[in-house]
Amino acid sequence: VAGERLPKPERGKMRVHKINNVNKALDFIASKGVKLVSIGAEEIVDGNAKMTLGMIWTIILRFAIQDISVEETSAKEGLLLWCQRKTAPYKNVNVQNFHISWKDGLAFNALIHRHRPELIEYDKLRKDDPVTNLNNAFEVAEKYLDIPKMLDAEDIVNTARPDEKAIMTYVSSFYHAFSGAQKAETAANRICKVLAVNQENEQLMEDYERLASDLLAWIQRTIPWLESRDPQKTIPAMQQKLEDFREYRRVHKPPKVQEKCQLEINFNTLQTKLRLSGRPAFMPSEGRMVSDIGAGWQRLEQAEKGHEEWLLTELRRLERLDHLAEKFRQKASIHEGWTEGKEVALRDRDSGTASLAQVRALLRKHEAFESDLAAHQDRVEQIAAIAQELNELDYYDSPSVNARCQKICDQWDLLGSLTHSRREALEKTEKQLETIDELHLEYAKRAAPFNNWMESAMEDLQDMFIVHTIEEIQGLIAAHDQFKSTLPDADKEREAILGIQREAQRIAELHGLQLPASNPYTSVTPQIINSKWERVQQLVPKRDQALQEEQNRQNSNEHLRRQFGSQANRVGPWIQTKME
Repeated sequence: VAGERLPKPERGKMRVHKINNVNKALDFIASKGVKLVSIGAEEIVDGNAKMTLGMIWTIILRFAIQDISVEETSAKEGLLLWCQRKTAPYKNVNVQNFHISWKDGLAFNALIHRHRPELIEYDKLRKDDPVTNLNNAFEVAEKYLDIPKMLDAEDIVNTARPDEKAIMTYVSSFYHAFSGAQKAETAANRICKVLAVNQENEQLMEDYERLASDLLAWIQRTIPWLESRDPQKTIPAMQQKLEDFREYRRVHKPPKVQEKCQLEINFNTLQTKLRLSGRPAFMPSEGRMVSDIGAGWQRLEQAEKGHEEWLLTELRRLERLDHLAEKFRQKASIHEGWTEGKEVALRDRDSGTASLAQVRALLRKHEAFESDLAAHQDRVEQIAAIAQELNELDYYDSPSVNARCQKICDQWDLLGSLTHSRREALEKTEKQLETIDELHLEYAKRAAPFNNWMESAMEDLQDMFIVHTIEEIQGLIAAHDQFKSTLPDADKEREAILGIQREAQRIAELHGLQLPASNPYTSVTPQIINSKWERVQQLVPKRDQALQEEQNRQNSNEHLRRQFGSQANRVGPWIQTKME
């Protein structure tokens, strides 16, 4: 019962030997903390039934019941509490003590069914058949649980109050039987648990190796992608790469972070379990240590940081390129809008039909244009500088930018050349028109007096003259002859005046200029001069004839006067004489 070896009993059969053997048992019982009151070896040897039964109960109580402990209660209370808990779910069972609560036999059957339900068909038991219930429980306990039949069913049923100690002793057998089974089950559970822990450890090792391999493989695949530097040419394309990177951080990386944390947790958990179970620490395969994963993750973080910095730098570069390209387009559009029509205007030969005043006005307008052109030089230089910067920054649309810039520069050079040519043409035209203007002025200065001379000459040539003497007519003839002597010089003057006009005409025709409809300084045209000169030429012989006729008439009159005088000189004295 105690499970311990006692001192070897004496083999003699004498009373003293018996007393000594009983005393050895009593001493052992006393050594186990059992108080023996009024119980001596002599009474037991002498066959005192009461003392012997008391001794047996004391032994049962000490070794079968006293060790029962439930929630720090006494043995009896603990056993009662154990029975109550085990039978609580069963109908018609209410264990409150160790006598009346067991009379119907249902409590015994409930204990057995609770631990070995396959042995008892509890639902078929009836409360009104206690003998059958008790015998069923006793037989099952003896047959399957190795619990000897200590009680009799009829004694329990026919007794108003069954013996409490007997029932306690019998119930304690159930407790020890089931707690022993429970201990065996606990041991089996512990073995299973150890096996489960070992299996779990093995699974953790396999999971660690697999997760480590997968994580390291993912890191090895991801790092080259993060270290790649494939610059895009447009902002949308670069923004897509940035969005891919953000999706990597938002979608693809977080699960791997969890895997890494879980991997470290599993590794530490595994090492702790191995250490607690006394097994050697887990050593992962080469290259799959936590430190290897940490080093790989650090390289991943560095590559990720570098990739993000590169993306942002490239995006800023493309934004700057886009801003520069937009600035280039704006300045180019403004410049092209300003130059629109300028080439046609500079090529215009409107000075060919313009007057001197108009040419001078065109020159002043051209000077203003030259100032405007010089002011736009900065814009052209800025356009060229922006195009150069776009080329240096490897702008994707540099060919079109270069073509447009080259077109602007070529047009600018052409405008400069045309501007210079137009200035030279206008200045040349101005000088030519000034020469023509001077010729016109010279023509006017000489044509006016010559015209007046011809008008006076025509008046003189057409003037009616009345003379009475030959001397008067001779004076007129002399004056006319003198006038005729000036005609060659006058003709030269006329030719010179007409030559001035012809020179002006020649210069205009030579340089494709259009002379004004009339001389701005005089209304006397070459046609008027020629017409009047012809009229003078026509009047001179007429005047000659008129003067000659008048001279002839005067000569005739003089002859008649002489004849009259001669006759008068002869007649006069006669008349005087007659008068006297």
